[in-house]
Amino acid sequence: MFEKRSDEAATDRLIHPLKSLTSAQFAALGGDAVAYVRPVNGALLATMIHDAEFDAEAEYQLLMSADGTPLLVTDTEDAVVEWLGDKNLGLATLH
Repeated sequence: MFEKRSDEAATDRLIHPLKSLTSAQFAALGGDAVAYVRPVNGALLATMIHDAEFDAEAEYQLLMSADGTPLLVTDTEDAVVEWLGDKNLGLATLH
């Protein structure tokens, strides 16, 4: 029969500090340094940004900061790359 040693049992009870962060604290980790791009259709985009009109069937590129703030909406990936060219942002992929 296998028994855990007491130090192994204690390690199993430890919770990694990142697992106890609130959503706001987790988003703040990226701050102004990390952004992500996400393809979205116009119908979804219209529910997120109310003061603009979007073609419901068209696909757009939505660039957002780590805290969820929309930074750019465009209809091409090239425009995202161009916009990021002079910014000091790291681009994370969205999974």
